[in-house]
Amino acid sequence: MTDTLTERWEVICPQELVEPERGVAALVAGSQVAIFRTYDGGLFAIDNRDPIAGANVMSRGIVGSRGDAPTVASPLHKEVYDLRTGECLDVAGVAVRTFPVRVRDGMVEVGAR
Repeated sequence: MTDTLTERWEVICPQELVEPERGVAALVAGSQVAIFRTYDGGLFAIDNRDPIAGANVMSRGIVGSRGDAPTVASPLHKEVYDLRTGECLDVAGVAVRTFPVRVRDGMVEVGAR
């Protein structure tokens, strides 16, 4: 996803270090961010903090899908979040913050807010 409104991008790592169906954690503008690559090559970035448990563990979540939605399940209580929107698909009104993410010159970059 490219966000033309993002003024500052932070380089995280080479794209090949983000393995399909796995997450990595990074510090972006003082916030822990979880970055995921799906089996089809899509990249997503969400807050690493599990909003229900309060722990910074989302990068260790289980990547999957529900219907057309790429998802990650919290490794603690297994609530499932839509990687595109951050919305929890199991608990109404709960969400994680999302971040713009892109690949530029082979490097994963996350938009700092």
